[in-house]
Amino acid sequence: MMENLAETKLRVRYQETDQMGVVYHANYLVWFEVGRTEMMRERGFSYKDLEARGLLLPVVDIHCKYEYPARYDDPVIVRTKIGEFNRSKIIFSYEVIHQETGRRLAKGESIHLWVNQEMKRVNLKHSFPELYMQLSRLTAKGGE
Repeated sequence: MMENLAETKLRVRYQETDQMGVVYHANYLVWFEVGRTEMMRERGFSYKDLEARGLLLPVVDIHCKYEYPARYDDPVIVRTKIGEFNRSKIIFSYEVIHQETGRRLAKGESIHLWVNQEMKRVNLKHSFPELYMQLSRLTAKGGE
């Protein structure tokens, strides 16, 4: 069984900070995307491959709760896992952790729909059964 947790290490770049010297809030959403795409790639189904097969995953809802600031040059880890998935959507959850202190800096979640290139909903279980089975192995919350 594949593990339902991926860790992506990043270092805060100067351009990601604001005038106060802390990471600008929207950059956490970018880090979520980095964590999500790396998790998918590590599990054998990159976004590039999914799109080549006509499957897209648009974000339909996303949120982030900020707990402590990250600052320039801080080493951070983005922990990503699949919180839930089914034949019509997938939910990823995230934690941004300061690598040296272990302190959680932020947490969040993004909801994505399975759609085709015309942005019409796709039933993953019927249209891409092998992908559905791979994802089923990652989380016990997968299903109908």
